[in-house]
Amino acid sequence: MEFIANFFNTLSSLGASVMMPIIILVFALVLGAKFGESLRAGLMVGVGFIGLNLIIGLLGDSLGPATQAMVDTYGLQLNVIDVGWPASAAIAFGTQVGAFIIPVCLLLNIVMLATNTTETVNIDIWNFWRFAFTGSLVAILTGSIGWGIFASVINMIIVMVIADVTAPMFEEYNGLPGISIPHGFSAAFAPIAWVLNKIIDFIPGVNKIDIDATVLENKMGVFGEPLLVGTIIGLVVGMVAYGFGEYKTYLTLAITMGACLVLIPKMAALLMEGLIPVSDAAQEFIQKKFSKRDKIYIGLNSAVALGHPVTLSVALLLTPITLLLAVILPGNQVMPFADLAVIPFMLVFIVPICRGNGFRTFIIGLIIITVGLLISTNLAPLQT
Repeated sequence: MEFIANFFNTLSSLGASVMMPIIILVFALVLGAKFGESLRAGLMVGVGFIGLNLIIGLLGDSLGPATQAMVDTYGLQLNVIDVGWPASAAIAFGTQVGAFIIPVCLLLNIVMLATNTTETVNIDIWNFWRFAFTGSLVAILTGSIGWGIFASVINMIIVMVIADVTAPMFEEYNGLPGISIPHGFSAAFAPIAWVLNKIIDFIPGVNKIDIDATVLENKMGVFGEPLLVGTIIGLVVGMVAYGFGEYKTYLTLAITMGACLVLIPKMAALLMEGLIPVSDAAQEFIQKKFSKRDKIYIGLNSAVALGHPVTLSVALLLTPITLLLAVILPGNQVMPFADLAVIPFMLVFIVPICRGNGFRTFIIGLIIITVGLLISTNLAPLQT
């Protein structure tokens, strides 16, 4: 048992950029793909992950100092710091629940496939840490590792069901055939988005508002392109954070934000380039071996769906608003910092549920962030 725990701890310690290419290579070979194709697919996925991590890191490195500048300039008194997902992942995998989360989740996925309770083969093993995090919180509250693992299992089952249900939407709005997204963070917002989107349907006037990024780009020309949208938002955030005199600093932030909006979709495309052969091989394998199954989805990180223009544009709009909310929201003690860069991941499910409507995506995202700040404030003592 200790050997198994140590093996999976070593595997998870490699990080997504190393672990996912290995998993893709092995998985593709098992499905019957040629070695050369499998190797290229795995390496291309690694390239995509490294590219995305670099850009998300650049986004965080640029927004972090701007956030700190706002704190210093305006004298903000928020005593809980957002340390971001890397710290949370390390904490989750380092717990007693985290030590067993990978084999437990793999076994659960096999059982669900065997019992036809899921259509997803979840190979996003790195993000099992999110289930470990949930289980670890429950273990601390109850004093029981068993209840913690049980909570992790329930969390994964819910996420797998959400992934199955939403897979057709991602094929339609993101061009991801044969792909589902059992990503614990992003999928958690899907039920909330469904409910809020239905509520908006019944609000006269508001239910008629439809802002489509593609239509907006066509109407506004160059000023509707992600490059210009990102640059303008970065410029505004920089001026608010640093003042008009620090032109070099806020101009650098502006160009960086514009660059990120251009580069993120391109890195997501590289990721998909590596995954498409695996998805095709999986469908052929299922048709040969399991002819009674209509469909099998490959479960992946939500990074593959970041390229939608609404996702990126709304995420950049929400970034400065999140900082403003943190200041004016009664009861909040959290200073958004490291995870400002992952707001796009929060919107991944919301965009297709809202059928690409930028207005609805913005409203739902705003509500989620507002509630999220208060939840984070109350969870801070438990996480500590």
